[in-house]
Amino acid sequence: MDSPGESAAASSSGERRRTCTTGCGRPTSVCLCHTLPSTPLPTATKIVILHHPHERRHKLATVPLLPKCLQNCEIIVGRKLNYGKSELLDSLHDQHCENPNLPLGRALYLFPGSNALPLVEANRVYSSFDDVSKDDLVLIVFDGTWKHAKEMVLASIPFLSKFAVQVCLDFDAGIKGGTIFDSELILRKEPFGGCVSTMEAVARCLRVLEPNNGVDIESWVIEVLRAMVSFQACFLKPRTKND
Repeated sequence: MDSPGESAAASSSGERRRTCTTGCGRPTSVCLCHTLPSTPLPTATKIVILHHPHERRHKLATVPLLPKCLQNCEIIVGRKLNYGKSELLDSLHDQHCENPNLPLGRALYLFPGSNALPLVEANRVYSSFDDVSKDDLVLIVFDGTWKHAKEMVLASIPFLSKFAVQVCLDFDAGIKGGTIFDSELILRKEPFGGCVSTMEAVARCLRVLEPNNGVDIESWVIEVLRAMVSFQACFLKPRTKND
């Protein structure tokens, strides 16, 4: 028979392991249900996220929260995008193969680089097309460590180059990336300035791409991320001068 102390310890351990199965899907001790919208927010932009398999086991992954915040969010677990992974992307691929003269710009894949077009500029170009409907816009995002994300992009380019344009948010590879000690929105150390989590990147993009309520959507998603980082920060030791 367990002693009262052992029973209390077991109960406490059980509380820590208990998971919120109907809302955020996180342990009850760090539940984020109170920050989520009552129903996922509608967006004109369709979002497709390639989620690296390793991230499924990572406690700090932000992607599982995105479909709970946004309606039009498709998550694909894998290391590259190719034909057969997404009906939406397949349809875009087929349209451009059937009509190579179609202008690129309906699909945007997000990753920093010298060939990437700033998102604001890409959105301006897309908006200038004749007969453009914002309901047709597709944003493709890669989720993983920066090393994995780079590998995922390179592996996906043969497919994406047929119909998508590479875009980026503001970044500066010459500036050191931040950590959780530097920002209330950073969960993991970033490699260089401007790098952000997948959740923040999607929020920043929607601010630009959503024609009517991008600012409100961004604010809601950012508040969920801020709450997640706040929980994580409670478990960190204070940084010393030598860190």
